[in-house]
Amino acid sequence: METIKLGQDGAAVCPLCIGTWAWGDKLFWNYGSDEEDAKQLQVAFQAALDAGTTFFDTAEVYGFGLSEKYLGQFIQQSDRPIQIATKFGPAPWRFTAQSVSDALTESLKRLGLERVSLYQVHWPFSFFMSQETLMNALADEVQRGRIEAVGVSNYSAEQMQQAYKILAARGVKLASNQVRYSLLTRQIETNGILDTARQLGVTILAYSPLAQGLLTGKYTASSAEKPTGARRIDPRFSKEGLQKIEPVISILKKIGDRHGRTPAQVALNWLIAQGNLVAIAGAKNANQVQQNAGALGWQMTDEEITQLEQVTRPWLY
Repeated sequence: METIKLGQDGAAVCPLCIGTWAWGDKLFWNYGSDEEDAKQLQVAFQAALDAGTTFFDTAEVYGFGLSEKYLGQFIQQSDRPIQIATKFGPAPWRFTAQSVSDALTESLKRLGLERVSLYQVHWPFSFFMSQETLMNALADEVQRGRIEAVGVSNYSAEQMQQAYKILAARGVKLASNQVRYSLLTRQIETNGILDTARQLGVTILAYSPLAQGLLTGKYTASSAEKPTGARRIDPRFSKEGLQKIEPVISILKKIGDRHGRTPAQVALNWLIAQGNLVAIAGAKNANQVQQNAGALGWQMTDEEITQLEQVTRPWLY
């Protein structure tokens, strides 16, 4: 199985990560907090391991800790090496280094682990806790051995540079920045984030890599499939929005037909082909895991990659 390193000193991980935001989350996803959903998630977890995708992304706020608990239960029942990335939420009431340590302790308890492969700052909020305090607290945990690598999430190029500098002074390399990135959200290519990450040796973790399902080909202007939930009020899922992406979906399907892949698998493969990047694809059942895994183990031609780059240039800004 292909692997890439998290940053310069982090673990080698699969370039396709299983996102577990929906695991136990009733607030946004209305999923995963009853017994039947839990069984389905365990089957999905095992399907991921069978497919060789052993890297999972979670957070303390996902399902108010339930996502981490599920992962912890499943990990204890497996003898396979599994890598976990979780996140610290810099909430206003957390303003000391001890609060970082305490949050990590609770995450590790839920996960049933002594150490995580990657511990990320969920969002750049520094009004009550300075970045100096936060990054130094994370560096302390690296030295204690409870974190293998430090990452951030939703950080701008400038914020990433600041975090990198503070950590470097402690002999710790910033490993990653988790940001929204897909064929239909390419702003990190023009706002400095991608260039800065490459200069610093920071790996990009791309969330929402299928643009909330837009890149699956499931939703079209003429389809009977109607958006539900939050998608109903998202203008990208309106008839006009779906008409706008028809050229993108058309090329995804053509490339997919040549390789025996779905549009979603092509879209994920395009991201991974950018290099030094992990695509985080959410999955709530075994079928979704297996579909995501179909993005691995094959390559597009340079011409096909260029076609996708050209047709999605309107989404660079």
